Amino acid sequence: MKYRIPFNRPCFAGNEQKYIAAAFAAGHISGDGKFTRKCNALLERRLGVKRSFLTTSCTHALEMAAMLLNVRPGDEVILPSFTFVSTANAFVLRGAKPVFADIRPDTLNIDERKIERLISPKTRAVCVVHYAGVGCEMEVIARIAGKHNLALVEDNAHGLFGYYQNKPLGSFGCLAAQSFHETKNITCGEGGALLVNDEKYIERAEIIREKGTNRSRVFRGLADKYTWTDIGSSYLPSEILAACLWAQLEARAKIRKARQKIWDYYYASLKEWASGANVRLPVVPPHCRQPYHMFYIIMPSGRARQALIDRLKAKSILAVFHYLPLHLSPMGRKFGGKTGDCPVTEQISGRILRLPFYTGLSRADQDKVIETIIGFKNG
Repeated sequence: MKYRIPFNRPCFAGNEQKYIAAAFAAGHISGDGKFTRKCNALLERRLGVKRSFLTTSCTHALEMAAMLLNVRPGDEVILPSFTFVSTANAFVLRGAKPVFADIRPDTLNIDERKIERLISPKTRAVCVVHYAGVGCEMEVIARIAGKHNLALVEDNAHGLFGYYQNKPLGSFGCLAAQSFHETKNITCGEGGALLVNDEKYIERAEIIREKGTNRSRVFRGLADKYTWTDIGSSYLPSEILAACLWAQLEARAKIRKARQKIWDYYYASLKEWASGANVRLPVVPPHCRQPYHMFYIIMPSGRARQALIDRLKAKSILAVFHYLPLHLSPMGRKFGGKTGDCPVTEQISGRILRLPFYTGLSRADQDKVIETIIGFKNG
């Protein structure tokens, strides 16, 4: 079914085709060309990280992080159950066991109060997810990781240009992963980036990203022979994707402003209805600055959520739920997950509903979404 108002629609900033054509004209469409370098330099400068490496996806950035941390069979990695499968898969692929933590009932981020009790002698890392681009309680989490000598990784797929206590998300952990998927604020269709905040990982990250070879060092004249030196894979995106991404990064302020207007309008328009219908709107703590990645509502029950989804669908409007608890998935249960392990995750996942939200969403279409929701009587 084609929806008149979809959940997501990719929006272009204006110069994507121009820059893609420039990449073709330059005769360099494989990776690490001019546009790749420009994107990496901007991310390093704006986020204050030591190095940025564009990748083919956020999933691949997370896989690189697991390799860099030398995660091995028998290791454990703590991460939220309420996240995309890539957060867990990256470490499971290296043989690690995911240890699922519950989330806070307000921000839906990993509950920092639940982390320490999950640490064991086998724990190697904590991987946090900044849900909806709202920062986790990084001050507390960083202190816990430091106390137990654990690596701290940020899955920042939602949070590019978001801040926690005036510091950019993605700059807290030793490693962080970004997403430039079609559903993200800044997109090139498919893409990601690994952010490296600890210099000891930089050289090896370069090698892993280049199929385990020293290719980049040879090109810089730092080695005279091109050879296989480590594990790795092909994580380098084409210059075509980087050209598209550069156009989006250039327009980041315009994109953020447009998305903020949409988010603020949803919030102001639905606040009174939500209060009367026992529906919860997003929570953004005052010490967090979000990049306006999504707008969700939490319905009073799973039945009410489905009824609202159906009502919106009847008006040709697509609204969708989000993550199912990983600890209750078939794979999660293989790692020992069971009902009751993460009660907040289990409750929220059955009631959360994401509304249509994309940079080009018109006020008229947004009004149709809001009017349909406010007219809903089954909440």
